[in-house]
Amino acid sequence: MGKLDYGVVGNCRTAALISNKGSIEWFCFPDFDSPSIFSKILDKDKGGSFELIPEKDCIISQKYLEHTNILCTTYEMQEGAFEVLDFMPRYKIGELNSYYLPPELYRFIRLKRGKPQLTIRYNPRPDYGKETVFHKSGPSYIKTISTKNNRNTIYLYSDLSLQDIMEEKCFVLTGDAYLMISYNQKLIKIDLTRVYLEYQRTKVYWLDWINRSKKFTLYNNTIERSMLVLKLLSYQRSGAVLAALTTSIPETIGGTRNWDYRFCWLRDASMSIKTLISLGHKGAARRFMGFIHNVLKSKQENFQIMYGIRNEKILTEKTLPHLSGFEGSKPVRIGNMAYLQKQNDSLGYLMDVIYYYYMYFPGTLDEIEEMWEVVKNIVKSVSEEWEKPDNGIWEIRNSVSHFVLSKVMCWVAMDRAVKIALLLGESGYVLKWEAVAAKIKQDVLDKGWKEEISSFSQTYDNTELDASLLLMEDYGFISSSDEKYIKTVDAILKELMNNGLLYRYRNQDGFGKPVTAFTICNFWLVKALFRIGRINQAKEIFERLLTYGNHLNLFSEDLDFETKEQLGNFPQAYSHLAIIETAILFSEEQSFSRFIRP
Repeated sequence: MGKLDYGVVGNCRTAALISNKGSIEWFCFPDFDSPSIFSKILDKDKGGSFELIPEKDCIISQKYLEHTNILCTTYEMQEGAFEVLDFMPRYKIGELNSYYLPPELYRFIRLKRGKPQLTIRYNPRPDYGKETVFHKSGPSYIKTISTKNNRNTIYLYSDLSLQDIMEEKCFVLTGDAYLMISYNQKLIKIDLTRVYLEYQRTKVYWLDWINRSKKFTLYNNTIERSMLVLKLLSYQRSGAVLAALTTSIPETIGGTRNWDYRFCWLRDASMSIKTLISLGHKGAARRFMGFIHNVLKSKQENFQIMYGIRNEKILTEKTLPHLSGFEGSKPVRIGNMAYLQKQNDSLGYLMDVIYYYYMYFPGTLDEIEEMWEVVKNIVKSVSEEWEKPDNGIWEIRNSVSHFVLSKVMCWVAMDRAVKIALLLGESGYVLKWEAVAAKIKQDVLDKGWKEEISSFSQTYDNTELDASLLLMEDYGFISSSDEKYIKTVDAILKELMNNGLLYRYRNQDGFGKPVTAFTICNFWLVKALFRIGRINQAKEIFERLLTYGNHLNLFSEDLDFETKEQLGNFPQAYSHLAIIETAILFSEEQSFSRFIRP
């Protein structure tokens, strides 16, 4: 089992990482991008945590309640057994289908047998571990107050002795109990009856959400878990989709490729939303379209590659030197200066999902017209920028190049714009936009293909291979039967495969050479092999990759070539959307084969 042995619970406002021992070790409060109150994952001493510690030898196991994002951790010991159900409330309320998603986390403790003993360690450390706290007892809660800012408060409710919790005394569990952290003081009575009601309401919400999803003949459980992860990474209030929940989980232990992923990249979000649409969930897509409207408030707005979850445009990056980092990997960063980068591929993914919007769930006339203005704005940007170098999909810092995939995705933007114009009956734009698309495509074929390596190359100016080239077929730029694509797949398989996993590229960037496998690239390879007809080889690699998830089948950004341990920010939207897309290929192939007679 890897180092990222965590489950995640959340309610589309924020989320917490809970270790396989039941310890909350990452929790940003009250929102995804708020400073953490528990960050032991980034510093075992200073970060703070919320732990349930059995007093005797204990076997601990963990699973999700089936079809939900409710995490169950079970503690079995000779004296007795109990389980902890961790969840954050989420469900519909009122006639307008609004959602109840308070900033609070419940730990519902259920006695299974005997009289087990445990200690509770409640150690919040606000502002990424910078601040210490003091506690003040209320009538039914403990109010925790920052020593640096007395307005920075959180509340702990429990039916266990609050004084014993603070003193870390041992409890003998004689019945069900609860613990609940809230950002706000509760104005209703919190007791076991209320806890049970919140638990059941949240459970029913997730069951209903999954029930509305498309079902598959193969890998349905795998697809379902990844869907639930993508849902947790969406921010209800704005429609933004986060790349991951964490910051600064390194790509390699001791390395410096440590970034904050609690933001909305147009690329990652568009891919995630397209995947959710294909599974029957249009609500998240509608909210994301609203997010796009809000970041582009006028026709004069320029596109960024990424935004804050509330549409923020300035994402200043800084380091937190007081934290030792994950497994000692410094620096710990918050914010992300990549927002200043030029990545010409981003608008291709966005236009692709806008095309899906028009195809499957166009809104009211005013919304359709507003989105059409966004389309024309994207076309204008692509037309002006596609011939210029950029930082590329991998966000290479301190240098720009003519990345082949960036050009390909500029073609995608123009191709989908043409299709949208035809859908809307705006044929006057078609010839002009088709001409730009054709020019981009020819440019890629002329400058991106390199005979000396029998493959498309990473950039116009080099002969390096890049796993992102596998996406050329996925977005319709080139056919899976085209000899040039097949040769590119073969070249990538030969040159980038290492010990059963794939490099994204091998050449130097601003931080040296990559030393871990980028998880999503491996699933791109599986899809490419499937599409060129090597289905058995693709399936063998896919099933091996699935074994590298953690004990709950959650995936991060990277994998270690030797140990296969997970690294990088967690859980990663990119990785989970690729799992879904790849699993669907095999499931649909199986469904189709039932109608073929020998």
